[in-house]
Amino acid sequence: MCSAQDPAKRILVYTRNYTPNGKGYVHQNIASSVEAFRRIGARHTITVDTSDDPSVFTPGNLRRYDALVFSNSNNEAFATDAQREAFRAYIHQGHGFVAVHSASGSERDWPYFQQVLGGHFAFHPPEQSFTVTVTDPSFPITRSLPSTFPWTDECYFLDRLAPDLHILLTTQRNALSLGEKAQDAEQFPAALPLAWSHTFDNSREFYLALGHDSKDYQDPLFNGILERGLLWALWIDR
Repeated sequence: MCSAQDPAKRILVYTRNYTPNGKGYVHQNIASSVEAFRRIGARHTITVDTSDDPSVFTPGNLRRYDALVFSNSNNEAFATDAQREAFRAYIHQGHGFVAVHSASGSERDWPYFQQVLGGHFAFHPPEQSFTVTVTDPSFPITRSLPSTFPWTDECYFLDRLAPDLHILLTTQRNALSLGEKAQDAEQFPAALPLAWSHTFDNSREFYLALGHDSKDYQDPLFNGILERGLLWALWIDR
């Protein structure tokens, strides 16, 4: 937990799903994911605010937060270029950024957002069970995990990957049932990245591709990853 000497922390959990033509997929897990971060905040005396309103992205408002969490956001996260610039300035100032699951499909036409997140959603095969491998068991986010664990999810394929990603979780591409996506999948790494940390533009960023189902946010292993990822992004290494 945060010690008495640690300054109080505040985060914004952001969940906007928006497309002008109304065709974007909205995950049913959003409420569950928000509650998961509220529980994490309660354990560490971190104030958790939530919003799906892009008007929160002003320099004055963002100054209140130590980290932003894009939790299952999708498509257009922002409504104006001024909001995008407020986000860019916030990241440049060295604050934390956490993104979960479909957040990698946010701001699909803005390269800067993809650089911050570390990649971009390409596609996923049907939801299925697969084995997750921990690639760095000594890192703060993954150090308490088993070396491998079974999981059922939408296995995201991500492209436009940043060159300096610290890959934390992977699964074997050739072990997946890919169906009509088999040919498209050949261009992706054999060990598909499912979670990573990196630093970009002075900020710490953590992305977790897992978390499609609402029940995932009740899973102790999954919640432990979220918790340690948030603490790492807040520069609280445990």
